[in-house]
Order: sequence, then C-alpha cells, then structure tokens
Amino acid sequence: MRLVFLGTLLVCGVAAQQPGPVLSAVIPQYDSAKRNFVEAAEAMPEAEYQFKLTPAQRAWADWVDHTAGMNLRMCSQMKGEAAPAQSNGADKSKPALVKAIRDSFEYCDGVMKAMTDEAAVKEVSVGQRRTTPLALMVSQIAQLNSHYGNMVGYLRVKGITPPSTARAQGAAKK
Repeated sequence: MRLVFLGTLLVCGVAAQQPGPVLSAVIPQYDSAKRNFVEAAEAMPEAEYQFKLTPAQRAWADWVDHTAGMNLRMCSQMKGEAAPAQSNGADKSKPALVKAIRDSFEYCDGVMKAMTDEAAVKEVSVGQRRTTPLALMVSQIAQLNSHYGNMVGYLRVKGITPPSTARAQGAAKK
C-alpha cells in the first residue's frame, strides 16, 4: 500500500505492477509478432487456406494450425504446466483456425501478463532439460517471426499485401 498526498487530499492505493526491464523489452516484440500473425491469418481468403507455395510446403491452414499449437506448447512451458488442448481439432476452415490462433495468443497473453522479471529468469523443466521462461519467450518470438516470414510469400503470391507492409506503407503516406 502506498500513501500519496495530493494537495490536502490523502489518497490510498496499491501501485500497479509495472513490467521490469526484461519484460518491457520482450513483450512489445511478442505483441508485434502476434499482431502480424493474427492479421495475416485474417487477410488470407478462406478459399486459399489450403494453398501451398510448392507441394512440399505446408498449406496456409497448416501454418496457422502449427503456430497455434506452438503458442500453446511454449506458453504452457513458461508456466511449467501441460499445454491446453487445441480447440480446432481437424477443422481447417478459416473461421476455426482464426479462432484457434486468437485463442492461443489469448492464452499466451495471460502467461505474459502474469510474468515478472524474476519469474522470467527462474528455471523451469521442459522435458529432460532446464530452461527459463525468458529463453522460451525469445524462442517463441523468433519462431513467430520466422513463421510470419514464410507466410508473407504466400500472401504476396496471392496479391495480398502483408499486414506489416500495409502498416508501414500507411505510416509513410501520413
């Protein structure tokens, strides 16, 4: 509890927990990657969700599904618990997969909001190895950016401007 004097008025309140320097650096990167990914999932027309750049590559739907699962696994590892089940199952439709990716990010948002710098550097077990939530966060951000980078090619081949490019172009016009 802290006491603050405002003129002659005494105000009692609990200071809101501010992120420390570690999470202040990491969370904006996560938020940016999340925004790009969700907007990309929404930008691709439903008719193109089974599109592959080449036969050996994942279909667009599989990138979205894979990333939703990755989010659930990595964020549950940050918490030191089993990953929640994915909600979409075998449904590879755009509505189901956009919901699945949004749900996975919602789960991760809760993990990130509950994290402190101290907890971020405390070791957790992931299978047979030890790591930290911070290492998992950095890895997740790298994976999200890598997956988005792959997906940019799919969007461009279909004549769709990637969300990050559209924002940058919009900012340049102002």
